[in-house]
Amino acid sequence: MAPAERDPQAGRETREGNLSSGNRPSRRRLANAIRMLAMDAVEAARSGHPGMPMGMADIAEVLWNDYLRFAPTAPRWHDRDRFILSNGHGSMLLYAVAYLTGYDVQVEELKHFRQLGSRIAGHPERDLDLGVETTTGPLGQGLANAVGMALAERTLAAAFNKPDAKIVDHHTYVFLGDGCLMEGVSHEACSFAGTEKLGKLIGFYDDNGISIDGATRGWFTDDTPKRFEAYGWHVVPNVDGHDPQAIRAAVEAARAALDRPSLICCKTIIGFGAPNVQGTSATHGAALGAAEAAAARKNLGWELPPFEIPDDVKSAWDARERGKKLAADWQKRFSDYQRKYPELAAEFERRMNAQLPKGWAQHADAAIAKTAAAGKTMATRKASQAALEAFAPQLPELIGGSADLTGSNNTLHAYSKVQSAAEPGGNYLHYGVREFGMSAMMNGMAAHGGVVPYGGTFLVFSDYSRNALRMACLIGLQSIFVLSHDSIGLGEDGPTHQPIEHLGSLRLMPRMQLWRPCDTVETAVAWRAAIERRDGPTSLILTRQDLPHAQRTPDQIAAIARGGYILSNGDAEPAITLIATGSEVQLAVGAAAELGAAGVAARVVSMPCTQVFDAQDADYRAHVLPPGGVRLVIEAGATGGWWRYAGDRGGVHGIDEFGHSAPAKPLFEKYGFTVAAVAQAARILITDR
Repeated sequence: MAPAERDPQAGRETREGNLSSGNRPSRRRLANAIRMLAMDAVEAARSGHPGMPMGMADIAEVLWNDYLRFAPTAPRWHDRDRFILSNGHGSMLLYAVAYLTGYDVQVEELKHFRQLGSRIAGHPERDLDLGVETTTGPLGQGLANAVGMALAERTLAAAFNKPDAKIVDHHTYVFLGDGCLMEGVSHEACSFAGTEKLGKLIGFYDDNGISIDGATRGWFTDDTPKRFEAYGWHVVPNVDGHDPQAIRAAVEAARAALDRPSLICCKTIIGFGAPNVQGTSATHGAALGAAEAAAARKNLGWELPPFEIPDDVKSAWDARERGKKLAADWQKRFSDYQRKYPELAAEFERRMNAQLPKGWAQHADAAIAKTAAAGKTMATRKASQAALEAFAPQLPELIGGSADLTGSNNTLHAYSKVQSAAEPGGNYLHYGVREFGMSAMMNGMAAHGGVVPYGGTFLVFSDYSRNALRMACLIGLQSIFVLSHDSIGLGEDGPTHQPIEHLGSLRLMPRMQLWRPCDTVETAVAWRAAIERRDGPTSLILTRQDLPHAQRTPDQIAAIARGGYILSNGDAEPAITLIATGSEVQLAVGAAAELGAAGVAARVVSMPCTQVFDAQDADYRAHVLPPGGVRLVIEAGATGGWWRYAGDRGGVHGIDEFGHSAPAKPLFEKYGFTVAAVAQAARILITDR
């Protein structure tokens, strides 16, 4: 079933793909519309990736016209199929199909591909109104997102479907390339997908043998079909990616294999139809140029000028009426479901619309007040578990997990039930040692909707999953990253496991809200903030070691949600303000007491979330941190990001070197994280300034 032609005339073969049915244009001509729009947009931009859209156009034509359930006029319809373009450099394939099928995109927008302010981006950027389910570009992550979306579909189906009513029943399709499969995240996610037997996940591998540097046989010699068979996937190998009949047969086989995910390995020609450069890396990441674009037009029998699509082709592609019927049919089924199962229907709509349950605010207030009244001393990783046990019964959408550190992260709570292929109704996933895969799959779950994923690992191992955390920020996804063992306080495991630069690094990510709570109360407030936030991710930074409870007034408890607040000495004019986070707040409190005993007024400011504090109004920020005062920041991590809070007259008491293998107590003493050392650092600042 592999392509028979590998010559410059590949666009002129005569086979079923070129034959029309009645007055309908041939499948090849419909696919050529994608090729032309992709080629024209890249030419107009003078940059882009024409090769992949031209190579996968025949596959896209079959998928969109014969299988994909979508509605251009109702793009947010809950039970639509999900499509992800993991090889996102070929974004013009997705935007071309959006235009052809009738989404709200105009041809003038295609002419502004890759331009400032254009929705038609160089890599797909999440826009549900254009049929773009997630942002892709970093190779392999779209594939992992697809696994997460399939997990979300299975989770929701188990929660809401009934024997006489299926309201969640859709597939997840993903296009992927050689680069996706070379990236390690593909192994993590696809191994997990096989174990979980995600039968509604279908991937199309664009096996064109080319990447930027040339023919991949020099650096990628994996037997991909056997690799995926070893994962437990159903594999359809050696499919001619330019033969609609072969593609259809492969899709039918994949859709029938509901007991496992499927990979369709499509042999394609990159840049198909460009007679002088097809099958070469020259088509991968640059415009073809005017002469080759003209030659491709002639070779494919497309006589029209750039961006012009004939009426018969536009009509054949137009999916608006078909989509309206699909969405309306589902809405009718859902209306029947509402009559039979009104409470479940209301809960489904609440979750899919990302709404909090009725009475949530009162429940959260009561849980936080109860936590404050208990006043327990405990590690914030355990406080996190306690917060989950307070909140989770109200929030069935919370789907937790850990990268093989469940007992250390304390992500499994009393109401957790492990999810698996045999038990799809659970709310907890054992991801195994797959930090990157876990985080990218969580992003896919969040992008799907209806679930709020949280996943745990050690803070230092956030390095493994860093790009997935960045993508959550870029897209604005509600993924909650539980990152424990947050400093040298983890002790004997040594510098390989002791985070130093990680707090500052994560705080630098735009849209990331990082909370480093100092006790049970701040931990509960941090969890509440993460749950209520819908437009971006949250990192919860938690200790291994026990931390004492800090006494607060009700007003101070309310102020925690503002990211930074005065914990002590709020009335006096302080000689120095001690700003601290997490485990160092107790040191600031102790140092303030020691300084106070010596007649030095010291204010303590707890700053669990700098991003939220920075978003407060100027008057509040000036109230907490009076301008011009002497300030000392205390945090057991890199100092770099704190100087803007310390100011010209202040200092930062941190760690700018790697740690050592030793128990926590001598490590904290070595690096000056004791009450006495902090008090002395404050005295020196006051004297020097």
